[in-house]
Amino acid sequence: MPAHGWVGLAVIIAAEAALGAGHELIAHWFTPIVWTGYVLFIDGVCARVTKRSYVTTARVDGVLVALTSVAGWWLFEWYNAPRFWRGGADLAGLWWHYHDLEPNVFLRRVGYDWSFATIFPALFLTAAVLRAWLFRGARVRPWRLHPRVLDGLVALGAAGVVLPLVIVSAWLVPLVWTGWVLLLEPLNYRRGRPSWLADLGRGDASTVLALLASGAVCGVLWEFWNYWAATRWTYTIPYPSGVKLFEMPLLGYLGFLPFALECYAMYHWLRGHVVGGNARPSVI
Repeated sequence: MPAHGWVGLAVIIAAEAALGAGHELIAHWFTPIVWTGYVLFIDGVCARVTKRSYVTTARVDGVLVALTSVAGWWLFEWYNAPRFWRGGADLAGLWWHYHDLEPNVFLRRVGYDWSFATIFPALFLTAAVLRAWLFRGARVRPWRLHPRVLDGLVALGAAGVVLPLVIVSAWLVPLVWTGWVLLLEPLNYRRGRPSWLADLGRGDASTVLALLASGAVCGVLWEFWNYWAATRWTYTIPYPSGVKLFEMPLLGYLGFLPFALECYAMYHWLRGHVVGGNARPSVI
C-alpha cells in the first residue's frame, strides 16, 4: 500500500487513542480528523487494489469530488434548515442538529467544510475497493429502461427534490435521499456519462452493488465515530425510533444505500458539465 494509506491508518488510530484519553481538542475536531484519516487509508487501499486513486492517479478528479461533496452536503443542510419547517430558528424543527460546535464562526465553517469534503471521497473510494474485491464479476441479465420510464423517473425525482422545500412535513425526509438520484441518474444515462443504469443495461451490476455496500459501510462508520465525538449530531424524527445503533434508529440505516447512489449521480452530473465528455471516471 502507498505510504499515504499507512499515514491515514495512523491518523485513525491516533485520533481514536486521543479521544479515548480524553483529549478535548481532538474530541471536538474528531469527525474531520478521523474521516481524513479514513479517506487517506482507503485511497491507499484503492491504489493497491485497483492501481487507481485520487491521491496517486486522479488528483484533479479528487479535488472535484471533494468540492462537489462540500456543495452537495450544503444542499442537504438547506433542506434541513429550520426556516423551512418552523418558520424560524427552532432547533426542534431540524431533522438532524449539531451539538457543542466551535464558537468561532470562521473555525466552525472550516470544521463544516472540512468534514463535508470527506463524504463523497469516502463513499466512492470504498465503493471502488468493494467492487474490486467483492463485486467484480457481478452480472445480471442486460436490460434497458424505456424512454418513457426514464421520463417518469425524472418527473418523480423532480417532485421529490421540490416537495420537501414547499410542504412543511418532517415525514418527507426520505425524499431528500431519493429525489436527486431519480432526477439525475436518468439524465446521466441519457448523456452517456458514468451511470449504474447504463452498466445494468450492459449486464454489469458491479457498480450499483458496490455503491449500495459502500453506503452501508460508510453509514455505520459515520454513526460509530459520531457517537463518541464531542462535537456531534443527533436526530429528530417523527417515526417510531425502535432499536438504535449509536444515534441512528436501525431503520434509518437504509437511507445510506440510496444516499450513495445519489452522491454518485450528483457528482457525475456536475462532472459532465464541468469537464465535459463521457469518459469512465478514474476511480468509480
